[in-house]
Amino acid sequence: MNKIGTDTTGGTASDAPDLSIVVAIIAGGREPMATCLGALQADVETMKVEVLVPYDARLDDVAGLSDQFPWAQFIDARDRVDSESFGRHTREHHDVLRAIGLLAARGRVVALLEDHGTPSAQWCRSMLAMHEQDVTAVGGAVDNGVDRLLNWAVYYCDFGRYQNPVPEGEAEFLSDSNSSYKREALFELVDTWQDAFHETSINWELARRDGKLKLNGEMVVFQTRKTLTLGAALGERFVWGRSFAGTRAGEISGGKRVVYALLSWLLPFLMTLRIVRNGFAKRTRRGKLIAALPLIFVLQCFWAVGELVGYVTGRTGGPDTSTDAAAAG
Repeated sequence: MNKIGTDTTGGTASDAPDLSIVVAIIAGGREPMATCLGALQADVETMKVEVLVPYDARLDDVAGLSDQFPWAQFIDARDRVDSESFGRHTREHHDVLRAIGLLAARGRVVALLEDHGTPSAQWCRSMLAMHEQDVTAVGGAVDNGVDRLLNWAVYYCDFGRYQNPVPEGEAEFLSDSNSSYKREALFELVDTWQDAFHETSINWELARRDGKLKLNGEMVVFQTRKTLTLGAALGERFVWGRSFAGTRAGEISGGKRVVYALLSWLLPFLMTLRIVRNGFAKRTRRGKLIAALPLIFVLQCFWAVGELVGYVTGRTGGPDTSTDAAAAG
């Protein structure tokens, strides 16, 4: 296996791994990626697992990481993902990197992680065990790994619905920070995601095709965002809200877009209320949730503004023209 390359041919073979893991760069730098890969090392050494890291200029010391983790395939995507062009004003570079990694995946099950996510010891085994069942996609639980008020607020905004215990049975949502798909089902939709992987539209399409999406509480990923700042978190909420609405705009009628845009001012109240309701239903860490509520509400205000912009423009915010075409339907 090449340690550093540009091959994105994908495909399967008789020696294909049971599991392919694509690690997207969110935080950047060296430490988050090293922590994530270090958590996977034991399973890579004892199971048929391949790990793919498509990277742009935000990943530091690629050569050093490649020496430390020779089993990981680092895919140079700097020619396709210009960090300066994408900047902090879009999440499209995350989605493009995921697509590049997925196209190179050979496993019968393909999974998604993020560099600042630390998977639990049983993550790989629990996922493959779930895929022995009649499922199309499996998502896992997400926990907060940094005990700071800002991290708790961001955690509840992004991953409160994935706090253990996660609901059993079929799920409507899976997070691209902790999810996996049967390769065959995912590649039936390759024309939809080969330029950029938007998990909301992919999951909706799988559900429309009678695919079964489930959650597994044994697949736990800890969010270890040690350097998160308030400014970055606020900007992120706006960007991700716009990306969600821009993607959704291509799935709904023009009339619905207008309605959703007009009602976007209600989102901070509704989303915060939903977080409180779900958090209290979990019966754990209620004190953390209450303490983080003011920050949660502010973060949701920025998300709402992002959704408004996404519905009005029909754009996710990325410079990639393929995004515009998808949003236009």
